[in-house]
Amino acid sequence: MKNVGKYTRGYFLPPESCMDWTKKEYIDKAPAWCSVDLRDGNQALVVPMSLEEKVEFFKLLVKIGFKEIEVGFPAASETEYDFVRTLIEQDLIPDDVMIQVLTQSREHIIQKTFESLKGVKRAVVHLYNSTSVAQREQVFQKGKEEIVDIAVSGAKLLQQYAEEMEGDFQFEYSPESFTGTEMEFALDICNEVLDVWQPTAENKVIINLPVTVSFSMPHVYASQVEYISRHLHHRDSVILSLHPHNDRGSAVADAEMGILAGGERVEGTLFGNGERTGNVDIVTLALNMYSQGVDPGLDFSNMPEIVSFYEETTGMTVNDRQPYGGKLVFAAFSGSHQDAIAKGMKWREEKACGHWNVPYLLIDPKDIGREYDGDVIRINSQSGKGGIGYILEQKYGFDMPKKMRECFGYQVKGVSDHQHKELKPEEVYAIFMQSFVNIESPITFHSVHFIHPDDFEATVAVAVGGNAQEFKGWGNGRLDSVSAALQKGLGLEYSLVTYKEHALETSTKSRAAAYVGIVDAHNRPFWGVGIHNDIITASVKALISAINNMQKCAR
Repeated sequence: MKNVGKYTRGYFLPPESCMDWTKKEYIDKAPAWCSVDLRDGNQALVVPMSLEEKVEFFKLLVKIGFKEIEVGFPAASETEYDFVRTLIEQDLIPDDVMIQVLTQSREHIIQKTFESLKGVKRAVVHLYNSTSVAQREQVFQKGKEEIVDIAVSGAKLLQQYAEEMEGDFQFEYSPESFTGTEMEFALDICNEVLDVWQPTAENKVIINLPVTVSFSMPHVYASQVEYISRHLHHRDSVILSLHPHNDRGSAVADAEMGILAGGERVEGTLFGNGERTGNVDIVTLALNMYSQGVDPGLDFSNMPEIVSFYEETTGMTVNDRQPYGGKLVFAAFSGSHQDAIAKGMKWREEKACGHWNVPYLLIDPKDIGREYDGDVIRINSQSGKGGIGYILEQKYGFDMPKKMRECFGYQVKGVSDHQHKELKPEEVYAIFMQSFVNIESPITFHSVHFIHPDDFEATVAVAVGGNAQEFKGWGNGRLDSVSAALQKGLGLEYSLVTYKEHALETSTKSRAAAYVGIVDAHNRPFWGVGIHNDIITASVKALISAINNMQKCAR
């Protein structure tokens, strides 16, 4: 990286200290949202959306809850113009939604823009011209006064055309390339435009401060926003808007700090699609607020559906680790993480806790349409007993003893490691059933009868290698007497160390699951699980399954 010397800081600090925003701890109210997916987002696509795709995307944005949607630059192309006309002529714009259109400060473009809006009930007309040092010197080769004249003449034209047309029009002005503009000049040009428009509390205008290129750390942008907010003319009649781009990967932080500094409105896109590295990701920004108990006013409760539609329509891909939207953002593969999540979920259920504070999970995945078993606990060679046990318990109802979870966890990790892949819940279940449940070889259970209820005597009928045999034994309980019969009849040596049972379903016809753990003469553990409508039969099947696993190991 030998050329570092050619880079300098391309931003300008305010001429006074503007750090009051640092005294605020958090955002306590969601801003007004404006989606620019159909303009910034669309123009960033390799293959822009068709008219039909734009209409469907517009409907999605309305469904999510956006009340302001920038639909394009109607003077830029026939497709953009036709889209605006389609929305108006087919009456696709709900009464509580305003479309927004973009225009440069040039009369023929402004004229074409207003032509596209004929018949609209309400709309925001967004005027912009570039103000940065680089743009003034290199692109326009104009001085500050000439740049101000461009903005002022455009502001007057907006007023003129709005007065000549039916409809309710709100004006917006952006000093494009704001972050590369001297702050005093950015303030002056915004105030010149405001003095033309003369906004009132009943007829507010929007001043938008775009991070057209992100030159600075987020706190600098916040100070710039605070400076403009402090000194704008007609401040009570102005909606201060933010439009962060993501060149430095800090668009969300720019927006969050900018809101603390006085921003009341945010323009952005779903999942951050936009020019270069993209715009601010409204999904992330809104759900960050949601995670702190602030209603964002947008509905992301079916995130998988939104992601699927977005990917299909735009041809873009939501990264697996994209905050909130990515497939793996809640996924825990680490054994310690899985164990903590599983214990946290169980603690929350037992305590009937109303507040969300589960380890490692910022929000409840179910709030945005994700599932615990497929999206949170994911099983591979890094997984642990807690996560693997959680999958079986939540999805299939098996609550294994703690020691058995450990044994089964190692078994599942071994399969994943050997196959070099993640295991789906149904694959984990298949391993469990095959390894432990109702194992019938080499010993097959047929029946058991008990005599003397107070002094347990069991007669156990089994088949060993296909040969039917019957054994008797005594013990201090039903399972103990069955175990005694099998040990004596088959010449086995083991100790019964763990027993657990529970219902698998809640109905009167529910099946019972029983878990038995034994250790052989070498203190090696073996496990078996029995499932049956009768708990005694389930217990015996569990014991014989454990013995069969021990016998297989002996061979």
